[in-house]
Amino acid sequence: QVQLVESGGGLVQPGGSLTLSCGASGNIETVSALFRGGMAWYRQAPGKERELVAQLTNNVYSVRGRFTISRDIGKRMLYLQMNSLTPEDTGVYYCNRITGHQPWGQGTRVTVSS
Repeated sequence: QVQLVESGGGLVQPGGSLTLSCGASGNIETVSALFRGGMAWYRQAPGKERELVAQLTNNVYSVRGRFTISRDIGKRMLYLQMNSLTPEDTGVYYCNRITGHQPWGQGTRVTVSS
């Protein structure tokens, strides 16, 4: 079974930047197919529902405001570059299919605070 693994979170000051990474363990062909498909990053802020923050369909990268989602199919990795971070960006970040139909990973925690 494919297991998603997020990393790169941490404590960052307001206005700072952070890049999150998403990989996966499991059958290589299955993982490769996963990362070639529609993928997304989600965020769950404290006390709130999980929400989609950036998605990628057919392209290698996509920019949505301060966030850039990209993938490296050869490395079977998904990334989220986040700029000009604010305290409202605090939360646990997850990667998944756009549909959210892959078992969720542990996520990586991002805290934006001075």
